[in-house]
Amino acid sequence: MAMKKRVLVTGGAGFLGSHLCDFLIAQGEEVICLDNFFTGSKDNIRHLLSHERFELIRHDIINPIYLEVDEIYSLACPASPVHYQYNPIKTIKTSILGTIHTLGIAKRVRAKILLASTSEVYGDPEEHPQGESYWGRVNPVGIRSCYDEGKRAAECLMMDYHRQNGVRIKIARIFNTYGPRMALNDGRVVSNLILQALRGEDLTIYGDGSQTRSFCYVEDMIAGLAQLMNTPDDCIGPMNIGNPVEFTILALAEEVLRLTGSKSRIVHHPLPQDDPVQRKPDITQARNRLKWNPSIPLEEGLRRTIEYFQNTLS
Repeated sequence: MAMKKRVLVTGGAGFLGSHLCDFLIAQGEEVICLDNFFTGSKDNIRHLLSHERFELIRHDIINPIYLEVDEIYSLACPASPVHYQYNPIKTIKTSILGTIHTLGIAKRVRAKILLASTSEVYGDPEEHPQGESYWGRVNPVGIRSCYDEGKRAAECLMMDYHRQNGVRIKIARIFNTYGPRMALNDGRVVSNLILQALRGEDLTIYGDGSQTRSFCYVEDMIAGLAQLMNTPDDCIGPMNIGNPVEFTILALAEEVLRLTGSKSRIVHHPLPQDDPVQRKPDITQARNRLKWNPSIPLEEGLRRTIEYFQNTLS
């Protein structure tokens, strides 16, 4: 019988982290959820608090912590522009110091560590779709650089700890993910549009709405991250995890209106600085190495997400 693993999830009370905690508990693992609750919420993990294999630690990963674990999922970092631009210095500290501290744990106890990096490392890309070999086009002094450059530095740290100290690493580049437990004040396009539609407010589109995104449902994303963690040690990434089906933001808004039955209007606002025009992952690596492919289409994922927000607002 396989031994239970002790798994640390930093940012474990967040949107992605809480779903990952659920998944790991269902797999029979012991889970330590670490969060400072800047963007995470105790509501996301409340149902796990009494579970015998779940432990919650309130801690900010920019400060060191010493734990004995077998695996680490490094997810701690505000991921929406509203949140990561609120305190940009704290954001880049979380990416850099947080990654140093989790890598320190991994090095000390020989744990395997997975970094939740981001498609934002590609910036506003000139290559489409974006493959892992593309180095990106990031503005190092723009308002998004605290997040973009923070994650690029985190990837650098992962690789250097691997090369210099033999730390077993995995780097996942996460593309737009959505689903239940997205924060109401998240500021990301899916939650924004759904909430506006349910409240009968105007749906806000930036620019003409022709910019594209690829939306991965959270259940598919968690499966991809877990599969990457469980690959042989020579499979380190970076690896794109996301849904390669591309939609314009205008098409997304129209689908939200259809599924909610809302009579809201679509209104256009100026594009934010450095907002990427195109975003679509090349997931050839994930398909070949992980045998992973997202399975939940946008309509089904949106229905589930809309139902969650309806219940949250009621």
